[in-house]
Amino acid sequence: MKSLKKKRRIQVIAIAATLLVIATGLIGYAMRDGINFFRSPSQIMAEPPVPSEVFRIGGLVEEGSLKRGEGATIRFNVTDGGAVVPVTFTGVLPDLFAENQGMVGTGTYENGIFHATEILAKHDEDYMPREVIDSLKEQGVYQAPDGS
Repeated sequence: MKSLKKKRRIQVIAIAATLLVIATGLIGYAMRDGINFFRSPSQIMAEPPVPSEVFRIGGLVEEGSLKRGEGATIRFNVTDGGAVVPVTFTGVLPDLFAENQGMVGTGTYENGIFHATEILAKHDEDYMPREVIDSLKEQGVYQAPDGS
């Protein structure tokens, strides 16, 4: 009788472990397209991502680089003070999008150009994504909103 209980307990533990591994695998598979890694322009230039990788880029819109083409395509450069990455975006930019302002874009990097599918701009005078601030501080070009 004890041997039967012991076998059942081992079977239950083995099945539970197997189900846990399968559940973890399915969760990872479902999230594969939902995880976007953040990169600064310097990181992109140092280690260019593969063309099929979707990721986020953040930095400042370079002064004088914003060019509106024919149609809805917009071209501009993003910089962190150490490197510059050209960006193209087809669509409507956020109202607060402007030169020398912080932005985060989601998209892919192909042939030296970041093709954005989504552009986010800061929503008030003090906001900038933490990753962008850290990257700009590393390059020595960040100034806090209060001037310090």
